[in-house]
Amino acid sequence: MRAVRVTVPASAANLGSGFDALGLALARYDVVEVRATGTGVTGTVTGEGADLVVDEKHLVVRALRAAADRLGLDLPGVELTCVNAIPHARGLGSSAAAIVAGIAAGYALADRPLDDDTRADALDLAASFEGHADNVAASLSGGLALAWVEDDSTYRAVRLEPHAGLRPVVLVPEEHSATSLTRGLLPATVPHADAAFAAGRCALAVHALTARPDLLLAATADRLHQDYRESAWPNTMRVVRELRANGVPATVSGAGPTVLALPPDGALPAGVDTGGFAALDLPIDRHGVRAERIGTNSR
Repeated sequence: MRAVRVTVPASAANLGSGFDALGLALARYDVVEVRATGTGVTGTVTGEGADLVVDEKHLVVRALRAAADRLGLDLPGVELTCVNAIPHARGLGSSAAAIVAGIAAGYALADRPLDDDTRADALDLAASFEGHADNVAASLSGGLALAWVEDDSTYRAVRLEPHAGLRPVVLVPEEHSATSLTRGLLPATVPHADAAFAAGRCALAVHALTARPDLLLAATADRLHQDYRESAWPNTMRVVRELRANGVPATVSGAGPTVLALPPDGALPAGVDTGGFAALDLPIDRHGVRAERIGTNSR
């Protein structure tokens, strides 16, 4: 196999107090075509990130090279075509999607489909790029990801099936945010009461997202990270608080500044000021990354 097409979903992480632990795959996709060539790296990017140069430093290429090294795949040259729809630097897992796209392409080129035998290794490799597995796990497997780290070095995750009634709405602002910046706003320690609050709400979120969406308002409450980061995106927190005051479960998506809302009927209340945000109805992606041979229906 010398050419593959990879379709990879966006993701929303944290989902309230599930910091670095919970991720939800969303039906917004980057499509990446990878062709093995004789030498060098070339390519094009359209859509989000169209200004990025395709070379050895490109994140998809770096992840592809890492997968090739892991699998013993000889890949002297690469031609990359990226059509990106996942907003960059908005908290919707664009970096994780790029990493997963590269790794999935590497496995496909090596004729190693991502299945129960290979997915755990691919996840660990993908998470090593980010230092946490919530976004990459959601993009890999779809649905709801519950991620953790074993022995401070091995990344693990399980996929859970989200409740069929969930109808996410994301509010995407024009402003950007960087994970490196917002992580720098977090304190080294938090009060024991806040840690206990976060543990309870994260556990409740798993139950609410899979079985009891009527509990989502309580389940998505957070004291662990959102308030500390408010200076980076004050308008985002204003919208989160207004939605919650109107009974809509809402959180900051990942490192922000996008807002993830989970209204029971899929509609936002009319009284909330969402000026400056583009509202997108994004169903949950329940499949995860797909890799296919270009020109065939084989997967």
